[in-house]
Order: sequence, then C-alpha cells, then structure tokens
Amino acid sequence: MTISPLLVKASADREICNVTPESAGWKHVGFRALRLKAGDTETLDTGTRELCVVVLTGTVRADVDGETYDALGKRDSVFEDVSPDALYVPGGKTVTLVATRDAEVALCTAPTASGDKRVLRLDGERMRRSVRGQGTNTRYVCDILMGDNPAADRLLVVEVVTPASHSSSYPPHKHDRDAAPDETSLEETYYHRIDPPQGFAFQRVYTDDRSLDEACAVENHDVVMVPRGYHPVVAPHGYNLYYLNVMAGPSRAWAFKNDPAHEWMLDAAPKR
Repeated sequence: MTISPLLVKASADREICNVTPESAGWKHVGFRALRLKAGDTETLDTGTRELCVVVLTGTVRADVDGETYDALGKRDSVFEDVSPDALYVPGGKTVTLVATRDAEVALCTAPTASGDKRVLRLDGERMRRSVRGQGTNTRYVCDILMGDNPAADRLLVVEVVTPASHSSSYPPHKHDRDAAPDETSLEETYYHRIDPPQGFAFQRVYTDDRSLDEACAVENHDVVMVPRGYHPVVAPHGYNLYYLNVMAGPSRAWAFKNDPAHEWMLDAAPKR
C-alpha cells in the first residue's frame, strides 16, 4: 500500500509523532504528540519558537524557568465533554513537563515574532465551545488558542469532535493565499483520534487545479499535514472522530475560502 506523503503514521513509542518544518517541507508549524507514564518527564527549550502544550488526557505539571503550573489536564479521553487545559510558552524558555498521572500531551509550535509574549495558563473552563454545521455536518469545536486570544505570535490551536457518519472541515475550505481579509495563508496539521480506537476516517487534501490531490485513510493517532488546498474529513458509521488542529503562517488570522463547487450546500441547508 502506498502511503500519502501528507500522512504521518503513528508510532507505538513514547513519541507518537513528530512533524517539523523541515520534515513537512514548510516554514511554520511544528507538532509532536507524547505518551507520558506517571512520573515521566520531558524537558525542552523553546528557543526561537513559541509553544502551546495541550494536555489531551491525563494530568501534568509544567515548570517554566522556576515557575510551576500544576494540575494541567482533567479528562481521561479526548471524547469527553470536557475542554483540555493548555499552557502557552513563548520563545527563549526551558520547559519541564512532569506527568502526575498517565498523560498524552500535544506540543504545538511556530516561529516567534514579537519577542514580548508571556507564559499563560489556558484553563479549559474558560475556553470557548461551539457547535458548527447542521445535520450530518454537525461537529463540536473548542477554541484552545485562536485569534481573539492575543497570547501568541503565530500559533492557532483548536480541537474538534465529529460524530460518527458526519463530515467535518466541510464544505471543503482552504487557507493558502495571503489575501486578507478574504483568505489567509496558514499551514495546518490534523492530529486524529478515533473512538473506538480500531476505527478509521478519511481526509482529502486537494487544490483547484488538482496539482495536489491526496486521499488519506487515517487511523488512531495519525497526523495529516495540510500545506495548501482544501481538506475535508469524513467519519464513517460507528466511529467518532477527534482532531487537534495546529495552524500558523505569516500572520495570525484565520480566514478561509470554501470550494465554490460545494458552497451551494450552505444555501441549501435549512436555517435555524
């Protein structure tokens, strides 16, 4: 079987996946996911990159240059109706994560720009949650670090739960053109989780001229990289889908263009 160059398959190791600008062939987004057993530690220097630590499951303590941020993370599954806790860390910091119980953490990074940002705890209770779409296009969104939060230089982070048999990131949309306010240029990663975990989902990444047209069969913990183009997702019958999106680009704004071939369905959908 040929694996799409946009698909990063999950590892069973402590490091589940690692996407760098070099491995992705782009400039901005970095993404790692780690499994940490209770008592495990992970230390990293942010250097010239900003970091958003998202505690997907379990609980961790974070030490940043002598300051401690305790009890980050409350949920046991990303499919719980509970928002994650997160921690924003600017460049030039040393971060040590200590798992106080078994945890899965996402490390989302992008280049720093201003150099005047501060460490900020992002408590799940304060995150904005919303319902997007209608019918079998309904999905449930949690804004972890989006554009209305000025904490970051470039990072945008959001998580989405898509019920079984539903579509998501749909109608297909793209954000690969620096033409604000109509569209902004943002690289993006999708970190997928499946419930039950033996399931799968599908994601397509394609451009108008089809110079890029990749279809990915996604399994639990896989990552899909979106360098450009439209990128819809479908969850098959019986399997709920979670994904964590990390976006970054030249400017910190999310403005997208729908695929005109499929935009008709927005007008066709019943209003409520």
